[in-house]
Amino acid sequence: MKIRVMVCDDNEEFVSNMRSHFASSERFELVETAANGKDALEKIDSAHPDVLLLDLVMPTLDGFSVLERVNKGNMKIIVVSALSQDAFISKAMSLGADFYMMKPVSFSVLDERMVEAVNTRRPTAKNRSMDEKISNIFITVGIPAHIKGYQYLREAIKMTIDSPEIINSITKKLYPEVAEHFNTSPSKVERAIRHAIEVAWNRGKIENINTLFGVRVYNHNEKPTNGEFIALVADKMLLESV
Repeated sequence: MKIRVMVCDDNEEFVSNMRSHFASSERFELVETAANGKDALEKIDSAHPDVLLLDLVMPTLDGFSVLERVNKGNMKIIVVSALSQDAFISKAMSLGADFYMMKPVSFSVLDERMVEAVNTRRPTAKNRSMDEKISNIFITVGIPAHIKGYQYLREAIKMTIDSPEIINSITKKLYPEVAEHFNTSPSKVERAIRHAIEVAWNRGKIENINTLFGVRVYNHNEKPTNGEFIALVADKMLLESV
């Protein structure tokens, strides 16, 4: 069965490109489009999409308003926007977006994200709260939400919070479990998490990182390993919950 997709975007060229892409797809079906948030909210109930591709800057009702008002149910929402500021990304994710992608978007990467989104379990209220806390940490240290490693790293941290001992078996247990969650391979999980950490360091927010964790643990010339960073964030989360 094909994954049902709805596109909400006022850019006619973008919508046309989406139509062409999905018309030739064996995995996805474009079931509806909307040029603004108001139309999207009116059409979602009848279209029953599995995935909503949502722009943020639109007339009548913007994407943030859609995120605030929509009844998601089991529908996944992927924001596809030209807005790159951390504050916008953080706000969209906190309002319930499952992924955030930057325009121009690669069709192949978009397809991967939609499959991942549909295959990801719906979070409980407790997990949503934890997701928001971890996302705020990522924003502070400079890990952008639109890269693949963001989701893998967040899931790895949550698994480590639930089972701290798993960090001692990062290759044999943690990577494979994250990979299974997102229907991908352990090696891709490892590379994507490494890339996410490198992006943070390349953005030069080392002082933010040291301030966040309360100690001067790193400088510009050294980066933590995947396991060290996951353990550092998980420990912080566990200490704050005590």
